Amino acid sequence: MNAAPPHGPGLAGLPRRALVALAVFVAALVAAPGLVDDYILSVLILGLYFALVGQAWNVMTGFCGQLSLGHALYIGLGAYTAGALFVRFEISPWIGLPVAMVVAGLAGALIGFLSFRFGIRGVYFALLTIAFAEFTRILFDHWGWVGGSSGLYLPVTERTQVDLWSLRGPLWMFYYVILAAVGLAFLICRRLLNAKIGYYWLAIREDQEAAQAMGIDILRYKVLAVAVSAMMTAFGGVFYAFYYNQFYPETIFNIDKSIEILLGVIVGGIGTLFGPILGAFALAGIGEVLIWFQDLVGVRGLKLLTYGVVLMIIILAKPDGLWPWLRPLLGLGRRDRA
Repeated sequence: MNAAPPHGPGLAGLPRRALVALAVFVAALVAAPGLVDDYILSVLILGLYFALVGQAWNVMTGFCGQLSLGHALYIGLGAYTAGALFVRFEISPWIGLPVAMVVAGLAGALIGFLSFRFGIRGVYFALLTIAFAEFTRILFDHWGWVGGSSGLYLPVTERTQVDLWSLRGPLWMFYYVILAAVGLAFLICRRLLNAKIGYYWLAIREDQEAAQAMGIDILRYKVLAVAVSAMMTAFGGVFYAFYYNQFYPETIFNIDKSIEILLGVIVGGIGTLFGPILGAFALAGIGEVLIWFQDLVGVRGLKLLTYGVVLMIIILAKPDGLWPWLRPLLGLGRRDRA
């Protein structure tokens, strides 16, 4: 019997070349805390955070084709739910996490049902997501129980000892928590994309009328996409709350947060599995380099200007994203659904 070709199928249907690249990438991430200083580690945490929420946004927009510009809503709901439970009742974030995910999932399902039930779609649905995020911002800005406009502060008593139950500890602890979350989100997305629901979502994304003619329950599966995406985003919101320890309605529900989520996915490749991860790391790295360059030159606002130019160059050069361009180099074709 002949040996399998070097670029043939491997574990989970991936070619061996892709598996080797993936193994090296994962090994480097696992070993990172012992190889880099705290500054680089904080940049990696930022990249992983955007990889997590980017994958969540990708479920709704990349897989199902429902554009959201108000995903900061679910970050805020996740952060405030788990944060308030911790501050008011000393409930562990690991108990607050499922509560936060349910709250965000119900909010997403409600928004999706009200929108899709009355035929709101496309740019009008995108505008509606912004409206709900803004409405929630105003609500929390006047809700004293969660701090109102003064924000919510999570007390920190220990930063050197690991208290995983309360998510209190050194930087490397947060790094491994978000790394595990990104890995779990990737596995969930891969499972969803290769399951029946994933094929239904792709059919809806490509041609909603044709999908409905084939007997797919359009309303049900679109609402499911919003709910799943919202729940995954809430996970990122909980991490955000306990990593930064203080947040305000004005910032956490702001449309800027929503734009930050989708930029990495657009750069990496909408509708792909690895795209949101690649795009998040690319933008985190570019952002830090531009901050260094701005400080070196001493010109205020140069970072944002240059950042915009770099993004335009990437999008114009690779309109489908970086991952669809990189994928053939790893021996992956479109049929691999990566």
